[in-house]
Amino acid sequence: MTNIYNEIQTSKAKSKKLLAILIDPDKVALETIPTLAEKINQSPATHILVGGSSFEGNHLDEIIIQLKQNTKIPILLFPGNPAQISAKANGILFLQLLSGRNPDYLIEHQVEAVPILEKTTLEVISTGYILIESGNETAVERVTKTKPLDRNNFDYVAQTAKAGEYIGNKIIYLEAGSGAKNAVPLEMISEVSNRISLPLIVGGGIRSKKAIDDAFLAGADMVVIGTAFENNPDFFLKSEIVNQQL
Repeated sequence: MTNIYNEIQTSKAKSKKLLAILIDPDKVALETIPTLAEKINQSPATHILVGGSSFEGNHLDEIIIQLKQNTKIPILLFPGNPAQISAKANGILFLQLLSGRNPDYLIEHQVEAVPILEKTTLEVISTGYILIESGNETAVERVTKTKPLDRNNFDYVAQTAKAGEYIGNKIIYLEAGSGAKNAVPLEMISEVSNRISLPLIVGGGIRSKKAIDDAFLAGADMVVIGTAFENNPDFFLKSEIVNQQL
């Protein structure tokens, strides 16, 4: 597997948009993975994210092994805590919750993850994670015990993202949360995209192909689809996404 982050940077430089399917290990059964992988292969997905806010199961390795056996695209961990690290993936979004002030999610979980990561060959990608208010309480908010940032304060969110860039994050991730009532505002995506030089990931509350394309047009370099794909694995099969750069 080639350097995933370099490929994301190259895609950004070429304005090639990326699409990730988020697999929540709490919501999939092992026996369904081959069928799920087939649907992913038929979609425009360029990456697979695996993780959830509160997964405590013991079959994470098996899920990733089966995904790798049935797909050829990079698999990145999207962990809620160090227990969700699997050496079987290709890389990990090493998350720092920039929108919150809970020290566990700013540094403590990251420190706890170090001895686990050092025993793997995972590509570690420092990611500034920013939770945006979405109209309802999401799992991320409940688990981290932090409040999301105001969805109308575009400048402060962009300022937070820029702080993440100054700190040394390699990617900024704007997240409305799994099952969010409202997606990240397009104006906010544009503001953040214009303020930072890093690749920008946007996820949460995106339920249509038009919403994906709108996020791309606003400045997202990668869009993440989770709940919409969970609810309908044929989400991408009936018509193509408008953005032809996928």
